[in-house]
Amino acid sequence: MITQEQLKEVKDRTEALHHYLNIDAKQMQLEEEQLRTQAPGFWDDQKRAEEQMKLVKGLEKWIKGYGSVKSLADELDLAFEYYKEELVTEQEVDELYQRAIAAIEDLELKNMLRREEDAMDAVLKINAGAGGTEAQDWAQMLMRMYMRWAESNGYKCAVSNVLDGDDAGIKTCTLEIMGEFAYGYLKSENGVHRLVRVSPYNAQGKRMTSFASVFVTPLVDDSIEVNIEQARISWDTFRSSGAGGQNVNKVESGVRLRYQYKDPYTGEEEEILIENTETRDQPKNKENALRLLRSMLYDKELQHRMQEQAKVEAGKKKIEWGSQIRSYVFDDRRVKDHRTNYQTSDVGGVMDGKIDAFIKAYLMEFGGEQSES
Repeated sequence: MITQEQLKEVKDRTEALHHYLNIDAKQMQLEEEQLRTQAPGFWDDQKRAEEQMKLVKGLEKWIKGYGSVKSLADELDLAFEYYKEELVTEQEVDELYQRAIAAIEDLELKNMLRREEDAMDAVLKINAGAGGTEAQDWAQMLMRMYMRWAESNGYKCAVSNVLDGDDAGIKTCTLEIMGEFAYGYLKSENGVHRLVRVSPYNAQGKRMTSFASVFVTPLVDDSIEVNIEQARISWDTFRSSGAGGQNVNKVESGVRLRYQYKDPYTGEEEEILIENTETRDQPKNKENALRLLRSMLYDKELQHRMQEQAKVEAGKKKIEWGSQIRSYVFDDRRVKDHRTNYQTSDVGGVMDGKIDAFIKAYLMEFGGEQSES
């Protein structure tokens, strides 16, 4: 049976959310924004109308989310009193407490994702490190892990590009993961992932270490302004490989986009290379490749902002992009995140997509810092 202190904690955290989310102000803003949608000629400007409806729905989600938490907290408060009168069982009170805590934690996490890009879909790219077949197999295992995570969380996942390994696994792949706060959650996965195991590809059965890098960017839509210089773009086409039926190798539907990027802040130049084999329609693949380019350019601007913020807030702890973030040690049955020190012995569960605890630990420790601006 829960204690009076646990009940008080639920009530206090619920009240804190009311304050942090500024629910009263959001309610007033929602009423004003809804009135704008009723103005004559509202749908004459389709793009502007869609942006307005997106704003309204966003406000509604926060208000409804808090409403659900408040309802569960009030219900728990009432049940706690009813238990004293033997009108409900101890188990019913405890179950209601678990539901209330889960709802509070979910909203607290979303409250940490307040940046514009956090609510966007995500592009997740995996590259196998040095080490041949072993590293390429590890990259494919990570690809499966993220696809399973997306599936279990109700996100749509599309493979926009994949390059098979020489003997097994993959050399690289790009996933588009679509759903609310996909980028906000998956940004915690940016960095190098390290695998330690007895390799099935080693005849001596030696313990081997492999690496793969994960790079996550927000998938931007047409409402985000991104400057692409058309003169810096060049295209190649090629025949797609892999599964796809009899016609997959007969038409050059695959596209390769090369963009000569010049950093507007440092003047440094680099070539951005994007391949897309998502469909058998070459124009559609070109459209998808351009969308991925816009996402990468948008992410570069985000990283610049983060670096500038880090200079101002030099005393704060920051995550270094591209650093080794997590180790998966199969023999010792241990997966450990080196940034938060969170670890679990459920290696099989993690590889099956159960990484929410790692994401939560990251956001609880670093999410608040990144939300401040």
